[in-house]
Amino acid sequence: MTIEPSGQLHPPESDTFPWPRAAACPLHPPPRYASVRESEPIKRVKTWDGSIVWVVTKMKDFRDVLTSPHFSASPHTPGYPSVSPARAAQSQSYQTFITMDSPEHGQRRRTLTKEFMMKRIDELRPFVQQTLDALLDRMIEKGAPADFIHDVALPLPSVVISIMLGVPYEDHARLQSLSSNRMNLDISPALLRQSAQEMEQYIDRLLREKEQSPGDGNDLLSRLAIEWINPGKLSHADAVQMGALLYLAGHETTANQIGLGLLSLLEDRAQVDALIADPSLVRGAVEEMLRFHSITHMNSARVATADVMIGGQLIRKGEGVFAPVQAANHDPDAFPEPDRFDIHRETKGASHVAFSFGVHQCLGQPLARLELQVMFETLFKRLPTLRLAVPPDALEFKRNGNVFGLVSMPVAW
Repeated sequence: MTIEPSGQLHPPESDTFPWPRAAACPLHPPPRYASVRESEPIKRVKTWDGSIVWVVTKMKDFRDVLTSPHFSASPHTPGYPSVSPARAAQSQSYQTFITMDSPEHGQRRRTLTKEFMMKRIDELRPFVQQTLDALLDRMIEKGAPADFIHDVALPLPSVVISIMLGVPYEDHARLQSLSSNRMNLDISPALLRQSAQEMEQYIDRLLREKEQSPGDGNDLLSRLAIEWINPGKLSHADAVQMGALLYLAGHETTANQIGLGLLSLLEDRAQVDALIADPSLVRGAVEEMLRFHSITHMNSARVATADVMIGGQLIRKGEGVFAPVQAANHDPDAFPEPDRFDIHRETKGASHVAFSFGVHQCLGQPLARLELQVMFETLFKRLPTLRLAVPPDALEFKRNGNVFGLVSMPVAW
């Protein structure tokens, strides 16, 4: 550490955040989290724009930050941090409930709460199962080797979120391209903003059609029109932002989680055999996948709105904080041997924070869990000999994305 004339502590260049994953262990969090957690669990780091911000690496401190009323989730609050110019542009590209603080956050979120209640999501189970079976049929018919990401992992949540929202699936290729641009940490801010604008223009046109002819409200956007927009309870502009966010989040995250979850299983055949022998293990296996991979690894940026103590450290008003889910989910105080993937893991009351924590935790988590459960209840029944068609070190990972995952995954059976 060095001390500037102002008295402010500045970290050395080696502590520029975000920290990289080890090339030899791409499924594990950056090893810097573990070393920092031991010596300085709340640490000052430098970001791309020279800002000095805090990183918390322990589960308790993670929860305290995300439940404290003294931190803002709004990128419009002075001092809000970002991990790259593209991420800064992405945070500024929309204004919806996930970037709002109370009470506005709760008011907007309640617009969608019933859409993601367990009962309504579970009604989608037969459709998710039917969609998955059709995708697997098509992949099997094409023959091995096949790209599991392209053929199954990405199309499944894309079809489901399209039908759920009322977005024509024939437009998915264009929308996925725009979504990928918005998730890219290295893309130019101008191209990211253009992609965000094009996605919103698409949702804008679709939503106006539904406002004029909502029919019987058999999709989410139509129900927004009937229950919220047309009665004047929600503006059209706010609904467009919500629709774009739901499409963006509804397929990119789950698709990557499916791919990484499968990879972890295929690297340990004994756990695949255990799932085949005892399907009741699937729910626990899904929770372990969510914990272990923590794919939304660059979420949970905050900025202090008042001086506040976290884990014995004073964080002053206006200072930015990163609370990475992958650091919290690999805290050995919460999960013994956290870097071991184990579908038999007994958490003894501990719960992962893959969907974040507090009032901003992911609204769509019931849908993600449903899709993952159906996937891994079905996959090895249909293809018990499924295996990688290339060596693991030949796989390409999305190292420049806000969501971590695989670019492709050649498989055979």
